[in-house]
Amino acid sequence: MIVIADSGSTKTEWCLVDNDIIINRITSKGINPYFESKEEISTEIKSVLSKIGISNNLSALYFYGAGCTPEKKDIVKDSISDIVGSNTFIEVNSDLLGAARALFGRERGIACILGTGSNSCSYNGEFIEKNISPLGFILGDEGSGAVIGRLFIGALLKNQFGEELKSKFLSETNLTQEEIIDRVYRKPFPNRFLASLSPFILRNISNEKVYSLILNCFKDFFTRNIMQYDYLNNNVAFIGSVAYYYKNILSEVAQTLNITISKIEVSPIDGLIKYHSYF
Repeated sequence: MIVIADSGSTKTEWCLVDNDIIINRITSKGINPYFESKEEISTEIKSVLSKIGISNNLSALYFYGAGCTPEKKDIVKDSISDIVGSNTFIEVNSDLLGAARALFGRERGIACILGTGSNSCSYNGEFIEKNISPLGFILGDEGSGAVIGRLFIGALLKNQFGEELKSKFLSETNLTQEEIIDRVYRKPFPNRFLASLSPFILRNISNEKVYSLILNCFKDFFTRNIMQYDYLNNNVAFIGSVAYYYKNILSEVAQTLNITISKIEVSPIDGLIKYHSYF
């Protein structure tokens, strides 16, 4: 029996698997060692594992997470070890390696994440060969929910989309300009807040200026990230809610750059279950 977890900036998906069969599946908040202490992470993981129903015969726990860099992943690993004990094999890796394994298994390809944040890598079927640093939603994260939200709300409040869409947004979200500024500049996790605007943006994608904003965000992702890798063998695939729900626009941009997207998945968890079942 194993547990597989995939954690982004906003949420974590957990699956308890026994002989390829999903026994339990739950969702918790995102876990990121860059923004949370070991104590906070331990408390969250302990709560989740008690809900998912792990037993004494748990053989392994595989955790893939945003912020799980070589410098930070031991924080998560130690937190898990304190709860499940030393008899369980624990492996903690980046969410990017999780995306690559879920998308390609043992095959070569360029794996991309478009969710709250964005990332990409050249994957050789075993490990990540090259990664263009995402740099976060202020300096980078092109095409991510956080950056789309940041650009959208900035343009909206600067009256670039017209008064009708601005009034509609403020009415539907029950937010004021002051509250928005507070959420972005003073409250924790502004990237999550900005990404949470994505459903409203998607519902208003027929607005020509909104459509153009999304189109340009995806162009930036391809040109500043994907086009820098050594090869483009048209084995380019995406994972993440933004990639999945905006896949028509994403595919349109790829086509203009003569890139074929082989796969777009909303979540890596099913691919990771397959990966750890057969490898």
